Amino acid sequence: MTINPDLQGRSYPAKEVYDVGREKIREFARAVKATHPAHFEVDAARALGHSDLVAPPTFAIIVAQRADAQLIEDPDAGIDFSRVVHADQRFIHHRPIIAGDRLVAELHVDGVRAMGGGAMITTRSEIFALAAGATDGTAREAVTTATSSILVRGEGQ
Repeated sequence: MTINPDLQGRSYPAKEVYDVGREKIREFARAVKATHPAHFEVDAARALGHSDLVAPPTFAIIVAQRADAQLIEDPDAGIDFSRVVHADQRFIHHRPIIAGDRLVAELHVDGVRAMGGGAMITTRSEIFALAAGATDGTAREAVTTATSSILVRGEGQ
């Protein structure tokens, strides 16, 4: 199956909420060897002016990849995940991710470029924190814009 060139311009709405907990931040920080005390100790985070633990900057990948999964799982996309190579990842942080945040992400397909028998697909995940008590996703604050490029290798590559 070939990659659907009509994916460019498609958007996928925010779906599941990702609840950011203290232990999730600590586990991620240990995994990526982020050693700043604000990732582990509430008092250290508060001393920097935050209400709770602060996630390492790359923590946003967890939420962005959940959004990317909507594209990968879309049968109309024509993506065989076994042929995917992650080519690039970039983040623009609008504010830090903090323990207690309830995050959602909208996915936008910004580019589809044929390359040999495969394609390079560029996506943008707009990650938002839901306001306290919000249930419908409309009361939200911009947290991170994550841009990702994947190469989907063609047959025989």
